[in-house]
Amino acid sequence: MTRKPGAWEWSRTAQTRRSMLQAAREVFTEHGFADAGVADVVERAGLSIGSLYHHFGGKTELFLALWENHQSEYEENAAGAVSRARQSGVQDPLELFIAGARAFLEGAWERRDLARLFMDGDAPPGFELMRRTRGRTWVGQNAILLGAGVSPLDRLTVAVLTTVIGEAGREVATSDSREDAEQITEAAIELIRRLDPLRDLPHPPRDPLLNAPSL
Repeated sequence: MTRKPGAWEWSRTAQTRRSMLQAAREVFTEHGFADAGVADVVERAGLSIGSLYHHFGGKTELFLALWENHQSEYEENAAGAVSRARQSGVQDPLELFIAGARAFLEGAWERRDLARLFMDGDAPPGFELMRRTRGRTWVGQNAILLGAGVSPLDRLTVAVLTTVIGEAGREVATSDSREDAEQITEAAIELIRRLDPLRDLPHPPRDPLLNAPSL
């Protein structure tokens, strides 16, 4: 009979993954993907090569797991900020978008080592396609948040706004100080407010299912 893993085993597995990801973060941000070695990662984590291959499969998979965690933190922080804004009584879609954007840009500063790593082009094959696919998903999520229609003008407006936040995130991540990062954040927010997106655009009636998130 196969014994099911108990709470202790799950906890140990989770801790092993965390240790490996933290070590990978340090090694990749110091050396880049191409020059990083799995031996460096496992030595820093205090684990074995076998453990790395067991939990991740290799250097590429470890890099992608680190990126997925990074993206999940962005998404969780932004979603939390939007939820808190709603709970405080904010209803304007633009202000909800801005709340999420602020959280995103704060994350770009707090995790600037990872943001710089993932923007510099030193990555495994296929990573750029994954990043573009995630970017299109992000545009779709922002369209739902803003209540955008399905017209070409609406889609372009949401894409432009998403690009503004993405480029601001790059500038924040490469800032020399938190003060500089905060100034970039405020400049991005001011630009979004000046664009005043979608507010006065004529929207044809639309099926709400077209903007429903996938389950």
